[in-house]
This record gives sequence, structure tokens and C-alpha cells, in this order.
Amino acid sequence: MIDEHNIREKINVSKFIEKLNSYGYDNIEATKHTFFRLSEKQRKIYTEEKLKKIISTERPLEVSLQKNGNYAIIYNFKSNNQLLKILIDLGPNKVYIVTFYILNREQIKDFKNG
Repeated sequence: MIDEHNIREKINVSKFIEKLNSYGYDNIEATKHTFFRLSEKQRKIYTEEKLKKIISTERPLEVSLQKNGNYAIIYNFKSNNQLLKILIDLGPNKVYIVTFYILNREQIKDFKNG
């Protein structure tokens, strides 16, 4: 695993939500990298709007700051057997969705340190 993706520190979820809310919904946007590995069918299901809605309305289970400066945010997803991990970059005026992963709960152990 690449060292820059390792977790530098855990972030208080409530404080993170406050910080995220200060940007506003319209200042959350996907990057070219966000959807690059998805098929066309998956891109119709997992849209920028859907990710923005999750980021702005759902309460994360966990938030961590990676060594590379990106935030790793873990959400419950669809069922108790899946989690959604969204990586974001907080710019001065915008929240950039770097990428995301849908994980089974067993896989989260592999992502605990990155």
C-alpha cells in the first residue's frame, strides 16, 4: 500500500460535518478521477449528484485524514453488509470528490490504514 494513503489522524465526525457544511452543496464537485474506473452502466447509477447528496446529508461512521491530505469518509451503504468510502480533497473554496469505493464490511479491515 502506498504510504501517502495511510491514515495520519482520525477526525471528529461532528467537527468534520461542520467544516464540510461551511462549503455548501453547490461547492462540492467530482474530479475527472472520480468515475474513471466505472463502466457506463455504473456511471448512470453512481452520479456526481448522488455522491454530493450522500456527502451533504448522510452522517459518516468515520472520518480520517490521510498523509496525502485527502479525507477518507466511511458511510453505511445500501445494507449492513456494505460501506461506502469516499475520498475528498478540501480546497479553499470547493470540496473535490477524488474517488469512492463500495466495500463489504470484511474489506474495511484492509482499508483501516489507508
